[in-house]
Amino acid sequence: MRDNGIGIDPQYFDRIFLIFQRLHARTDYPGTGIGLAIAKKIVERHGGRIWVESQPGRGATFFFTLPVLSEG
Repeated sequence: MRDNGIGIDPQYFDRIFLIFQRLHARTDYPGTGIGLAIAKKIVERHGGRIWVESQPGRGATFFFTLPVLSEG
């Protein structure tokens, strides 16, 4: 997923995936701080990995991987 929002400083990359960890006041930007934590939980529960690439003022791109399951 990619957005063209405010971006994220690299020092906060790990923090954004923790539940209820907001980088800004609720009055500045909407949200509860649980969306990325839930996404991380789902991806990791299925053996995958999730991360973000971003720069302040340039938006953010979120990536995730999931393992390929063999049949049988």
